[in-house]
Amino acid sequence: MAIDIRTLGRADYSATVQAMQDYTASRTPESPDALWICEHAPLYTQGIAGKSDHLLHPGDIPVLATNRGGQVTFHGPGQVVAYPLIDLQRAGYFVKEYVHRVEEAVIRTLAHFGVTGHRVAGAPGIYVRLDDPHSHAMLPQRPQKRTDSDVPTPDFEGLGKIAALGIKVSRHCTYHGVALNVSMDLEPYERINPCGYAGLKTVDLSTIGVHTTWEEAAQVLGQQLSIRLAP
Repeated sequence: MAIDIRTLGRADYSATVQAMQDYTASRTPESPDALWICEHAPLYTQGIAGKSDHLLHPGDIPVLATNRGGQVTFHGPGQVVAYPLIDLQRAGYFVKEYVHRVEEAVIRTLAHFGVTGHRVAGAPGIYVRLDDPHSHAMLPQRPQKRTDSDVPTPDFEGLGKIAALGIKVSRHCTYHGVALNVSMDLEPYERINPCGYAGLKTVDLSTIGVHTTWEEAAQVLGQQLSIRLAP
């Protein structure tokens, strides 16, 4: 069953989350998987385990509590937000694999624009080298096979975060998703500890020298997600 991709354009955050919850609550084993792609007006969202001290000085930007995993992040114009609504039971893979596949879709999207995306052990999301975003050299802090009790403290040395991940799974079905920074006003990130990490630098494609449109980035990410999330 093909994934139903919808580009929503600028969408109200609360209304979109409500629509995802409604879809997830009412879907049946026959309901198609969906992928909603949009951007939001400026706001901070705080995950379930979010600590308020990571919100340094939000100022006039609204802060919304939300039921995804993770800490505080920022959404704003120039960011592609993708919400996959996937029945994992039907797709045949588990949450850890789902996260890996979403990250892989972002890595392939960045590769399309000539940028190398990296995973960092212990910190979901995708990062780029600030000194050379095009370098294929592997990071010393990349995830390796290790026991769950041995999760390293994330090392962000020389890195900027370009995509944030926050998911929710209910009745084996996913919602919330991933946000890729394309061409944004990045100043609001300086008012928070992004994803709970003090001093973590946030970047977008334009600050690392890639000039593309929101539409093109959305189209590439949507295509990659639909390929990677297939059963």
